[in-house]
Amino acid sequence: MSLTTHVLLIRHGQSQGNAEGRFGGHTDTPLSPRGRDEGRRTAQALASEPFSAIVCSDLARAIETASPLAKLAGLELQTAEAFRERSVGVMEGLTFEEAAAQHPEHYAALLRRDFEHVLLGGESYRQTLDRASRKLDKLVEQYKGGRIAIFTHTGTICILALHIMGALDAPELKPVWIASKNCGISRFELRDDGFVRVLAINDTCHLEGL
Repeated sequence: MSLTTHVLLIRHGQSQGNAEGRFGGHTDTPLSPRGRDEGRRTAQALASEPFSAIVCSDLARAIETASPLAKLAGLELQTAEAFRERSVGVMEGLTFEEAAAQHPEHYAALLRRDFEHVLLGGESYRQTLDRASRKLDKLVEQYKGGRIAIFTHTGTICILALHIMGALDAPELKPVWIASKNCGISRFELRDDGFVRVLAINDTCHLEGL
């Protein structure tokens, strides 16, 4: 009989940068008041589930979002630099309009999902995949048969979801993007025989009414 590990990828709540339409990347921006409400609502929605581990990016917006669930679950919150958002280098902190005007080449590469393009002062999607997937794979091995909640960022969630589904193993990669709204939950079941079930992508039902 195969053993199944449950993995939840959860985007952080709305940050001050999100509210202002700015690139976040590795910038340590806090949650907005709405983001804190989203984090509390997410914790309440997941409180009845038996988690083996709750892990988050080491950036403030992810820690603030994950903390309410860790408290309700009675688990120590683990932080991991590997689950940070992709670093967008010189575009961090800029509005999307400012980034397009000041760094058109890098902004265009970002929009077309160029997987190998290294942003000036930042990372490529490939580099983001390498660090985040290594950490995810270690957690799945460590908590095999358990349930892991990972609070991270929209770009990192996209890359990890594609990694879990094997979509990044092809010799030529198509420009695919999986969007996650603030506190959107994506659920996967990973069996130890290699079978993967995708149960939900960007589920935000728990945020209705906010």
